[in-house]
Amino acid sequence: MFKRDWDRRTCAKRGHITYAPTEPELASRLHAATAVGDAWRCLRCGDFSLGAPHGSGPAANAPLVPRGKALRDLFILRFLAVERVLRGVIIILMAWGVWKFSNSQEAVQRVFEEDLTVFKPVTDHFHWDLDHAPIVETIRKTFGYQKKTLLIVAGAMIAYALIEIVEAVGLWLGRRWAEYLTVVATAAFLPLEGYELHEHISAVKICTLLLNIAAVLWIMLSKRLFGLRGGVVAFEAERHLASLLEVEQAAGAVPAPGHGHGHGHGAHARS
Repeated sequence: MFKRDWDRRTCAKRGHITYAPTEPELASRLHAATAVGDAWRCLRCGDFSLGAPHGSGPAANAPLVPRGKALRDLFILRFLAVERVLRGVIIILMAWGVWKFSNSQEAVQRVFEEDLTVFKPVTDHFHWDLDHAPIVETIRKTFGYQKKTLLIVAGAMIAYALIEIVEAVGLWLGRRWAEYLTVVATAAFLPLEGYELHEHISAVKICTLLLNIAAVLWIMLSKRLFGLRGGVVAFEAERHLASLLEVEQAAGAVPAPGHGHGHGHGAHARS
């Protein structure tokens, strides 16, 4: 069964990340001298890469490079980030529409009623009561809202959209505070989404509700939020355990390649 190699896939797009630790024994396991120059083991994919290391210093100061499961999780978080940006933009456009409507309710109502009469002969032919259709009744109810109420609604929509966009930025950058914000904000709106689904079932509403429930559960469990599965201590320990440099440090000597390898080829770290 084919298994996606997230580490090499990312290195193929962004390049390798190498580091030269000052500890001689550890440096010797991450370095290989080749006929065409020095090569250093990539901290993400484990392949040897020709050229000078991107950084150097004590092993404790090595960059913590997402790899394996952490890299896959980051991809999922960024998918959620894109979804939230799109949702935020749509809500902002809807808020703008509500604001525009609040400034011209009477004119919009007049145009709506005039256009509605155009469709009546067609709907009458099919014996459909257009005047009492649910969507028409809902639109007519909005004409009765006061301007102040519509402005409050528009303001609330803008605030919600900004929360979504802030969530998106934090999730894209992999920030832990954004994961907490996403769980709390998303869970807070689940009852409302359930109520809307109860009032009117649609495929879009069902998919949105299921996606939000899955996102809340996945983030809480995989990121060990609210003390779940050991909390932040276990989460940080898992991240450090995934570092290739620390795996190399704990695993002992790894045979160096007999000859040089370029990007995308070479020995692999075993974790």
